[in-house]
Amino acid sequence: MPSRKVALPSTGEPAALPSQSRPRGRPRKEIDLDAVADAAATLFAEGGYDAVSIEAVAEKLSLSRATLYRTVPAKEDLLGIVFERSTEELYESARAQVAGTADPAEALFGLIRVHVSAAIRMRRYLTVFFGGAGLPPEVFARWQRWSRKYERLWVKVVRQAMEAGVLAAGEPKVTTRLLLGMVIWVSRWYRTSERVTADEIAEAAVQLIGRGLPGPGH
Repeated sequence: MPSRKVALPSTGEPAALPSQSRPRGRPRKEIDLDAVADAAATLFAEGGYDAVSIEAVAEKLSLSRATLYRTVPAKEDLLGIVFERSTEELYESARAQVAGTADPAEALFGLIRVHVSAAIRMRRYLTVFFGGAGLPPEVFARWQRWSRKYERLWVKVVRQAMEAGVLAAGEPKVTTRLLLGMVIWVSRWYRTSERVTADEIAEAAVQLIGRGLPGPGH
C-alpha cells in the first residue's frame, strides 16, 4: 500500500508544550501516516487502549510531541488513523479472497479465515473500531459506510453459499450478521497461550455452520 504522508505547514511555530524542549536542527516537514499507524497499533498490541497516546507514538517515531501534534492533535485522531488503515486492509483482503475463486464454499471459508486472522491480529482494538467508541465523528461516519460495504460483500457470498446448498437456506443478511458476530468475538476471547491457530479457529467455525465447506489446505 502506498505510503501516506501529510505535509506540515511551512510557516508558524506551534506553542511549546510543557516539559518539551524544541528539537534542534531543521524541523521535519511531513508525517508518514503509515508509520504513525504502525506505532499506534504496536502500542495497542503491547498495552491496549490505555497505552496509546500522542506522547508514546511520538517517542516511538523519534518525533517531538509538538511536531506530531501538528498533524495528529488528539488520541482520537490516532485511533482514526489506525482504524482507517486496518479496515482498508481487511476489506482488500476479503475482496481478494472472494475474487480469487468461483467456488461458493471456498469463498465463504476464505472470508471466515480472513476475518478470524484479522480478529487475532487486531484483537487489542478491533472491538473499539466495530463499536465506533472513541472515534472522531467524521471517522465514525466513514466506519458506518465501510461497515455497510463490508457487510454487502459478505451477504453476496452468503447468498451464493445458500444457493449452492453449502449453507442452510435463510435470510442472507441475518445469517451474515450472525457469522460476523461470531468471528468478531474471536478478538475478545483469543489468547496466544492457548496455542490455537487462526486456521484451527476458522475450521471450527466452518464445522458449526457449513455442510460442504473445505477445511484449510483443501
